Amino acid sequence: MTDSSSPTTINSITKVGVIGLGTMGVGITEVIARSGSRVWAVEISDAELARGVKNVEGSTSRAVARGKLSEEERTALLGRITFTTSLADLTDVDLVVEAVPESMEIKSALFAALDEITPAHTILASNTSSLSVTEISVATGRPSQVVGLHFFNPAPVQAFVEIVRTVVSSPEVVDAVAEFARGLGKEPVVVGDKAGFIANALLFGYLNHAVKMYEQKYATREDIDAAMRLGCGLPMGPLALLDLIGLDTAYEILDTMYKEGRDRLHAPSPILKQMVTAGLRGRKSGRGFYTYEAPHSPVVVADGHTPAPTMEGGATRTVNSVGVIGSGTMATGIAEVFAKAGIDVIYITRSEEKVKSVRGAIEKSLEKGVQRGKLDAAGRDVALAHLTGSTKLDDLAKVDLVVEAVVEELPVKVALFENLDEICKTGAILATTTSSLPVVEMAAATSRPQDVIGLHFFNPAPVMELVEVVSTVATADEVIATSRELCLRVGKHPVICADRAGFIVNALLFPYLNDAIRMLEMNYADADDIDLAMKRGCGYPMGPFELLDVVGLDVSLAIQQTLYREFRERGFAPAPRLEHLVTAGYLGRKTGRGFRVYS
Repeated sequence: MTDSSSPTTINSITKVGVIGLGTMGVGITEVIARSGSRVWAVEISDAELARGVKNVEGSTSRAVARGKLSEEERTALLGRITFTTSLADLTDVDLVVEAVPESMEIKSALFAALDEITPAHTILASNTSSLSVTEISVATGRPSQVVGLHFFNPAPVQAFVEIVRTVVSSPEVVDAVAEFARGLGKEPVVVGDKAGFIANALLFGYLNHAVKMYEQKYATREDIDAAMRLGCGLPMGPLALLDLIGLDTAYEILDTMYKEGRDRLHAPSPILKQMVTAGLRGRKSGRGFYTYEAPHSPVVVADGHTPAPTMEGGATRTVNSVGVIGSGTMATGIAEVFAKAGIDVIYITRSEEKVKSVRGAIEKSLEKGVQRGKLDAAGRDVALAHLTGSTKLDDLAKVDLVVEAVVEELPVKVALFENLDEICKTGAILATTTSSLPVVEMAAATSRPQDVIGLHFFNPAPVMELVEVVSTVATADEVIATSRELCLRVGKHPVICADRAGFIVNALLFPYLNDAIRMLEMNYADADDIDLAMKRGCGYPMGPFELLDVVGLDVSLAIQQTLYREFRERGFAPAPRLEHLVTAGYLGRKTGRGFRVYS
């Protein structure tokens, strides 16, 4: 075949072939059939075809049960699908979408065969998530009619596709496929042919970093996943997501990205290869980072790595009174959290005016809770009765635990801990809610480093469930156990980690944000498309540039600099554009301009 004929138009894409009926192929088949197009769904063997038919029938049955389809619509949908094991049945289609294993050899051979079988006008599309579409296209005599059409899992749900154009892709073909995608109810973004495209290039660097964190035994798999779900609002934790994707698939994607870009952050963590070699491929094999009740089951069961639900048996200290230092949003929220839990709170500010301001803010927050039915009037009054404001650090002499939430400057915090060491009673726990500074520096400023710990609350503290409990090399076990127990007592989810830059959440989040800025710098995609890809393709609550502007570019730069200084990874060096924006005073929403301009 040659590419000399006119490419197909959107009006003529009514017959579509889908090759490969794994998870993605089944979802793509269902999506296209839902749109009204005829679909020829192809598998390599009768057994694989039967499994594909069963999965399509099961998926559409669940859609009916959930009210997404009527029984009549399901019957019509299934009637538009022809299941076959013969590529020869694709002799009259307008578009072919392949979803076969992520192997260049397999895909190239398939495209060469399709080039001989399909009509001259047929567009050939690959659902590859990382392989070179250009290399796939040259296996045909019509490279201008070959594109990437990358759906996201689950395809019937995710409203986003990446359309990958090569240097020879016909603009008319790209436009036709984009219109076809819109007809499926998807939002398409057109990108160039680069390993990982937008979403996977950003997602898999983050996932790989999480694997390394687990491999280093920095935190448990449960705590890593809970931290990213509760701290960032992600739909799944990174290790659970890898199990869903498949560890073999993840390894191949990372390996492809590393070979193309030579970025060490994409070099697959060794444990991934070991697990794949051992047959631990995730949900599809019944075991990956977690163990599942059966292959392909989403139900996690306990195994030898499952932690005990509580730290029963360990010594703890009694905490009946808490001191909170600071008058900002974080300090105010932390004081409210403890007071609502029935714990006496003394909050310390610099002035009487600030004392009144903090109490007023807490009263307003509690009243809003009453109006929304989250708290009754009696609970509001009890919480307020547990609050006492002061301007004197010496009033903390008898409290059982102190949490400081002052300015994020190490000299200020170190001086404060020196004072607390002199003021607080023996056995009192001294905690910092720093998000990036070394807790051990504060511990070293005291004569009781065993009593010092990090309690990193997330903003807004009354709403966010997560607390990172950060121990130093000197923190006593009973202080860790007490802190964990206290978090549970006030309705928070504690995750345990050691004292190193970024802890869990920021150490995983900010390199991902930095990678997004680098992608923008390379002019691979604009900020809107990158944000769309991560929100619609990966289910993130905010795109990276939306989040950076909310956090503040100065804060983001400071955290990224801290990570770079500690880990010395070239990939962690702050992106130049971030540094330039901060230098120019464009700090995000708080200044009215960051990556975007705000009115």
